[in-house]
Amino acid sequence: MNIKRWHIAGILFTVVLGTLTHFFYHWSGENPLVASFSAVNESTWEHLKLLATPMFVFSAVEYFAYGRHKPGFIAVKLLSVLLGMAVIVVSFYGYTALLGTNYLPLDIGTFILGVLAAYLFSWQLLKKDAFSSSKADMLAGIGAAVLIVCFVLFTIQPPHAFIFEDPITGAYGL
Repeated sequence: MNIKRWHIAGILFTVVLGTLTHFFYHWSGENPLVASFSAVNESTWEHLKLLATPMFVFSAVEYFAYGRHKPGFIAVKLLSVLLGMAVIVVSFYGYTALLGTNYLPLDIGTFILGVLAAYLFSWQLLKKDAFSSSKADMLAGIGAAVLIVCFVLFTIQPPHAFIFEDPITGAYGL
C-alpha cells in the first residue's frame, strides 16, 4: 500500500467528481435526494459540497483498502475535509475582498487549492501515524455524521447568513 499514490488518486477523483457534483442537482431534474450531496445554488455553502462529497466517497474506499488498519484514519480524513473547506472559504472571501468581485477561474482555483490542502494534510498525518486513538476515530465519525446532517439541513432550511446566500438570486437553499 502506497499512501502517496492513494492521495494522488484522491486528488484527481475529488477534482473530477467535485466538478461534476456542481451540476448533478440540475441534471437530476432538481431531485431533493441529489440536493443532499450536490450544489443546489451558487452559495459558498453549497460549493463546499464539491469538496466534501467526493472526499467522503474516496475516504470510504480508502478505509476499506487500507484505512481500517490505521488508527486515527477517520479523524485524519474528517480534519482534512474541514481544512479543505476552510481553505475554500478563506481563499474565496479573501480574494473577492481584495478584487471586489469573483472570477470563475479564481473560483475554480480556490476549489483546487482546497482539495490540494486537504489531501496534502491527510497524507502528511497518515504517513506519520499522527493519530493512534480509536477514541479520536469514534469522535470523528460523529463529527462526520454531524457535518453530513448539516449539509442536508442547511440545504433545506439554511440560516440567513452570507455564506448560505446565492449571490446571483439572493435566495437561500432550495
